[in-house]
Amino acid sequence: MISCLLVAATVAAVVLLVWYPWPYRIVSGGENLLLLVMTVDVIMGPLITLVIFDIRKPLRELRRDMAIIVVLQLAALAYGVHTVYAARPVVLALENDRFRVSIAAGVAVVELDKAPEGLRSLSLTGPRLVGVAQPEGDERFDAVMMGLAGVDLGARPKYWRHWDADARRRALAVGKPLVDWLKPHPTGEQDVRQAAERTGLPPERLLYIPMLARRTDWSVLVDRTTGDVVGFAPIDGF
Repeated sequence: MISCLLVAATVAAVVLLVWYPWPYRIVSGGENLLLLVMTVDVIMGPLITLVIFDIRKPLRELRRDMAIIVVLQLAALAYGVHTVYAARPVVLALENDRFRVSIAAGVAVVELDKAPEGLRSLSLTGPRLVGVAQPEGDERFDAVMMGLAGVDLGARPKYWRHWDADARRRALAVGKPLVDWLKPHPTGEQDVRQAAERTGLPPERLLYIPMLARRTDWSVLVDRTTGDVVGFAPIDGF
């Protein structure tokens, strides 16, 4: 049991602190996936042991049963960790008037070699912030068809761009004043104000831009003087 808890604690640390840093553990489902892995590792092995363990069995049979349990538990854990790994968020991309969080399994990896230098691999430590170039000419039709197939521009490395002055200008152009949201939403005001406080900036200096992820009721907070991403808030911007 102790070994199970140690393994679960290690997996939890990697998932919550490395692959799904806040708020992606919430908006990208990291906490739910982690719960699945924890259930498999901490509960399945001991439960099966209690069911099949019989002190009256010969020692050889007991060893065989325990070996089978360990193999099954490790296989289930490996599958769970692989699922969490494949679903980890790797990119936070500004697409027109919204941010999109793309997961590793959803990225068109065949285009990675066409991405700008420094963006040609999938992040292991939370999403990279990128801008997105707009397709031109014949690429527009291809982009539309790929989008209909579920692969949007934010998941296509050939359109990724470093977060530069142009991306910041676009963020400033599409962002909405946070104070305009606070006025008609008194019920959610406290949580949003707390999110604003975490940025270290007053609400009057913040813009919000909707964020598409597994959940769609969060937004990205942007400094309205610089265009920098400074935080996240539980705002449904759609």
